[in-house]
Amino acid sequence: MIPITLITGASAGIGAELARVFAAHGHELVLVARREDRLAALAAEIAATGRTRPTVLAIDLTQRDAVARIAAELTSRGLEPAIVVNDAGFGLAGSATVLSRDEQLAMIDLNVRALTELSLAFVDSLARHRGGILNVASVAAFLPGPGMAVYYATKAYVLSFTEALHRELSSRGVKVTALCPGPVPSEFQARAGLRLDRAQRRLSLPADRVAQIGYRGFMRGKRVVIAGVGNRIAVFLVRLLPNALLLQATDQTMRNTRGSSK
Repeated sequence: MIPITLITGASAGIGAELARVFAAHGHELVLVARREDRLAALAAEIAATGRTRPTVLAIDLTQRDAVARIAAELTSRGLEPAIVVNDAGFGLAGSATVLSRDEQLAMIDLNVRALTELSLAFVDSLARHRGGILNVASVAAFLPGPGMAVYYATKAYVLSFTEALHRELSSRGVKVTALCPGPVPSEFQARAGLRLDRAQRRLSLPADRVAQIGYRGFMRGKRVVIAGVGNRIAVFLVRLLPNALLLQATDQTMRNTRGSSK
């Protein structure tokens, strides 16, 4: 079986940039997302640099059989994951009681359930190859999120789950890292219905820079990687403040700017 790096959400944004970074460091890739045309274009771009052309799997991860389908496709091709990168996810801005319940449940399916299943599905092969799991969380994971309540909660889950796996799998030689970017200009922002205020723009980093930071931290075996000095300072300050103040501040920010974090 050939070891590969499996990357979800690879059709755009941080996921696509992570694919480029992993490919540049010699990893053979399997790219997963719904939009096959985007994946095919990225695969062709990577192949044009002289790297192995990535395998493309156009699969909707919100479907309950998605991970089983991925596993079957890999087996049929003689591939097995050495590294799993969970980037697929989306957010919605607005009051949880007003936003579509179905869309919010779909968000949980993708951001939480699919990520959890993919993190656990291939542990034996990750251990065989001394590989690991890179889960894309967010600085939102450190905050309560009125105005984006379900999204913030999903990212808090990703951070907590990833940190626990980091501990549980360390004895098997499996690296597990949570990447926590701040605001990233990308399709994510447009889909969520967000814009960034001046303060958030100061904390923003381009997706390619976030991917480079995430890759480096993952390869070093770090448990949590917060992308950018400004975001690291912000998270440090957040940890000093009571939740009552954080709730008020986040709520006001969302009301005034509809800004958020990836």
